[in-house]
Amino acid sequence: MHTTTERLPGLTLTTLTLDVPLDHADPGGVQIEVFARVATAEDGAGRPYLVFLQGGPGHEAPRPTGVPGNPPWLARALQDYQVVMLDQRGTGRSTPISSRVVRDGATVRAELAGPLAGLDASAQAEWLRHLRADEIVNDAERVREALGARQWTVLGQSFGGFTTLHYLSTHPESLAGALVTGGLSAVQHPVDDIYAATWQVMIAKSEDFYRRFPGDRDRVRELTALCAEGRISLPNGDLVSPERFRTIGHRLGMQSGAEAVHYLLGLDHTSSGFAHDLAGALPFEARNPLYAVLHESSYADGVATRWSAERTMPDRVREDVTLLGGEHIHRSVFAEDAGLRPFADVADLLAEVEWNQLYFPERLAQADVPVAAAVYHADAYVPVGFSLETAALLPDCRTWVTSEYEHNGLRMDTAVLDHLIGLLKGRRWL
Repeated sequence: MHTTTERLPGLTLTTLTLDVPLDHADPGGVQIEVFARVATAEDGAGRPYLVFLQGGPGHEAPRPTGVPGNPPWLARALQDYQVVMLDQRGTGRSTPISSRVVRDGATVRAELAGPLAGLDASAQAEWLRHLRADEIVNDAERVREALGARQWTVLGQSFGGFTTLHYLSTHPESLAGALVTGGLSAVQHPVDDIYAATWQVMIAKSEDFYRRFPGDRDRVRELTALCAEGRISLPNGDLVSPERFRTIGHRLGMQSGAEAVHYLLGLDHTSSGFAHDLAGALPFEARNPLYAVLHESSYADGVATRWSAERTMPDRVREDVTLLGGEHIHRSVFAEDAGLRPFADVADLLAEVEWNQLYFPERLAQADVPVAAAVYHADAYVPVGFSLETAALLPDCRTWVTSEYEHNGLRMDTAVLDHLIGLLKGRRWL
């Protein structure tokens, strides 16, 4: 283990880098690095640990900038805890998966970088199969042991909540408590059921959006037609198809997202501002490739996904280009995005993988761990009905069902974490 210490305003940061097996079932096999950063307030030494599991999959932990600062919830968490921010394997400084741009004269292309470079698609798929919630929990256990903590509390946002459910299924003895924001995933439901439900949520959110901004419906039709003609492109030159353009609806599932989409649509589509803002609005891109490559697998509780989001798209959505999508990945994005093209073959292979079971209802029912969960009533990515079913499996789950926040409520208002900590410690019940 390698450690360093540095200081920011109001914070001491201790970093840990551990060598762990790619496959924890094969401890003598390929090794990777896992990186974590521990944030401690000036007066917080000796406080218990809270490990933050980031949303995604495929996104690294936030980088703290001091207190108060970024992430906005950190200052509240530090009142009760030392906060461990784990770069989940394959992201940030934990043996990241990525591609890189290569220039050969006038030719510009992307190729795989890092541990996947030089491997064929089958070997890439075998590597990537070990980057899901089960192995992330195994990594977290190594970090907990390295810190000398008998137990800690977990805070799981979105995909981090999915990972928390696996933690509760496999290592409840390591958890003093669990806080979940928008992350109570469906348990033992086919992945198609989940995507079918989220399509219905996005239909409703699209209609709500046009009620607020009625002129934007015609603008979406206009821009979609331009996409079909090959006239909408990103700053790197990538053309945007109608299918990819539809994914700007991803923003409708976030606090202030409707306003962001409205302002984007109001820009001149020939301007550089539109091109850059559109690139920033598209959810699946090469900056965090695992988000695209492994996204559907995060819902795969013992099944293959086979491009579920595309297969479950309702006819109503296919026939109406103004009905926007959310976290509904289209297979074609791996052809359209230059940085994702090197992942196209392995993404096809992973779509056919029969994934391991992640959640075990009988174990969840026996997990003697207090859980406090924010369930967002109109969540675009984690359907409320499935979340409440999952909460009912847990013997001590205190749910806060709210329509006040969207899926990113944790990042938008410190009151979300404050409320959940109060629920976990028995100070609030709703």
